Amino acid sequence: MIRLLIAAPSPAMRLGLSTLLGSVPGVEVVGAYADLSAVDDLAPDVVLAVLPADEIMPPARGAAPAYVLIGNSRPGWTQEALRLGVRAILSPDASPSAIVAAIDAAANGLAAIDPHELEDVLTTAGSPPVRGETPELTARERDVLSLMAEGMANKTIAWKRNISEHTVKFHVASILAKLNAASRTEAVTIGIRKGLVLL
Repeated sequence: MIRLLIAAPSPAMRLGLSTLLGSVPGVEVVGAYADLSAVDDLAPDVVLAVLPADEIMPPARGAAPAYVLIGNSRPGWTQEALRLGVRAILSPDASPSAIVAAIDAAANGLAAIDPHELEDVLTTAGSPPVRGETPELTARERDVLSLMAEGMANKTIAWKRNISEHTVKFHVASILAKLNAASRTEAVTIGIRKGLVLL
């Protein structure tokens, strides 16, 4: 039985997806929420999220679920989603059968990518990063880095941007990894040098 959690901002969308997927054999919908706040408590096998890729975060405890994302893409969106552990990416007009197939694939450790997104993956995969080039931070990561440069602690950043402190910690860890920095101070210094932070 696949334990599925649905995360979508629209109540109508949550109801529709819950109704659709709740009748699928082998799938148990354990909850439907506007965000990912219940992931830790419910520990689903798969999360079907109609959310931006940069809102995906690792759980505070336990094993990470497999994520299936539905949304409009942008340049680099697919690569960012895969980097964050997303197993399947679908367009907003995906058919019910495609959604069910993606959930099944994700639960079994497979990847499912909408054909329209595949070109983005192949193009980026064929272009390895050049040493020394400006790292590609997401818009949220750039924002967090700018607030870090102002000397704000994680708790303050979370309050200022109305997100959880856990989410901020995840973004900070991602920033440090992308900039190959050992500390927040070094990350800010590198960000300033590379033009990622404007003073």
